[in-house]
Amino acid sequence: MTPILPQVEEFLSTFKQLMPTIYQQETLESLFALFLSGQGKAVPHHCTTKSESAISRFLNHYQWSTRSLIRTVRSLILNLILAERKKGRKPILQVILDLTTLEKVGKFPHLQDLVRVYNHKKGLHIVVLYLVLGCWRIPWSFRVYRGKETPSPSQLASKLLKTLPSVLTESFQIYVLGDTAFGTINLIHKIRGNSFKHHAILGIANTRTLTDGRKVSELKNRGQQVYLTGLNFPVYLSWVWLKRDGKRIQRFVISTKPMKGQTITRWGKRRWQIEGFFKTVKHQFSLHRFGQKTLLGVYRWLILSFVSYLLASWVYLHLGDSDNLDWFKAAQTALIFLLPHILLLSLLQKLQLLIPWLNEQGFEFCLMRCKI
Repeated sequence: MTPILPQVEEFLSTFKQLMPTIYQQETLESLFALFLSGQGKAVPHHCTTKSESAISRFLNHYQWSTRSLIRTVRSLILNLILAERKKGRKPILQVILDLTTLEKVGKFPHLQDLVRVYNHKKGLHIVVLYLVLGCWRIPWSFRVYRGKETPSPSQLASKLLKTLPSVLTESFQIYVLGDTAFGTINLIHKIRGNSFKHHAILGIANTRTLTDGRKVSELKNRGQQVYLTGLNFPVYLSWVWLKRDGKRIQRFVISTKPMKGQTITRWGKRRWQIEGFFKTVKHQFSLHRFGQKTLLGVYRWLILSFVSYLLASWVYLHLGDSDNLDWFKAAQTALIFLLPHILLLSLLQKLQLLIPWLNEQGFEFCLMRCKI
């Protein structure tokens, strides 16, 4: 397998070259260093190497190509994933869909009502497409849910699935996983039909009806073939039991691929992998900490947060310790490996503040470069 770190270093170098000026390159590095602090508290005024106003201009006003940045990220992702492809039977690529809320308080008139209340939570609501292959965990794309009379989460999910390149869909078996918000008739038709020709393993409400008039909650056998109202092909039903507030709750799952009941249940539970990702990218990589006054600024903040998550995970995979993944340590390690000069500059600035106090205590601080 090709070593990961050299590819990541080359990717970061290409990333920098997308910036029109050296000043913007430096700001990009400072932003990555801010995200890779790994504490989930990245806000521009915490940056020690660039001013808050410099970061604001970089995110909201400077003319650098966000699309080129995304294409560069996806190119590296494809190279890394396809390097895992072995001859023989196509491996399974899990494509997980979910909606998460980046919670906010206060008013945001500059974001054109994108910050709104949905499911009793106020914030920016985004539908994310997340890939899982072996030890790889990759946020591929996202769309903002804008509320009533706009595309629904399941319709946004359909658009996200279209962003998967043919080189992936032809090289892997695609299993699309999602909760009840994505178990709509239209999306199931598109996933299984001519639009995508993938397999779907999705949650459905216990009130969904079959063509014979029964509700799915009346069924007692896992894995049985059923016909949902509105679907012209069979699906296979099972369920999982979840603990909520000390109680066991039954959640139903369907598969468009014939599977045993226990297998459907096992795959249905794998949808929850994305919840761990949401927790990590928010609380370690500051996804929800955006404070920009333009939609472009927010969009760029979210993308750079996702990329920072990828940088940390790739460096940790390079070290070969994915079984004991500590995200704070992963972020700090990525910062040391990829941006040591930014880390050093930040440390020197902190030391500058301490030098007067050290002198008062009778200490003299001197930084010397050793000859090797």
